[in-house]
Amino acid sequence: MENVKTAEVYKQMVKWQGLATAFVTLSTFVIAGLYAAVSAFAGGFAVILGGLAGAFIAKSSDKTHQAGAILIAMLKAEAVKILVIALVLFVTFKVYAHLVPLALIIGLAASAILSGAAFFGLDKK
Repeated sequence: MENVKTAEVYKQMVKWQGLATAFVTLSTFVIAGLYAAVSAFAGGFAVILGGLAGAFIAKSSDKTHQAGAILIAMLKAEAVKILVIALVLFVTFKVYAHLVPLALIIGLAASAILSGAAFFGLDKK
C-alpha cells in the first residue's frame, strides 16, 4: 500500500467512525437520555482513539516492502489499538459513575464495525 492510499484509508476510517459514533450518540440520547448518550460516545471514542494509535504505529513502518516486517508492524499496530481501547474503557468504567453498559457496547460496536468497513470499501477503489 502506498503512502497516499494509506493516508486516505485512515482519514476515511476516522470519518466513518466519527459519523457512526455521532449517530449512535444522538440516537441513544433521544431513546435513553444523557447518561446513555455519554456512554455511547465513550464506547465510540475508545475505538476511534485506538484506531488512531494503531494507525500511527502502522504508518511508522509503512516504507518497508518486506513481508515479515509488514506483518510485524501490523501485529504491533493491532496490539496497540487493542491496548488503547482497553485503557480508555477501563478509565471510562472507573471515572464515569452513570455508565450505561449497553449504550457503551452499542457505541463501541458501531465504531468498530465501520472501522473494518472503511478498509474493505476503500480497498475496492
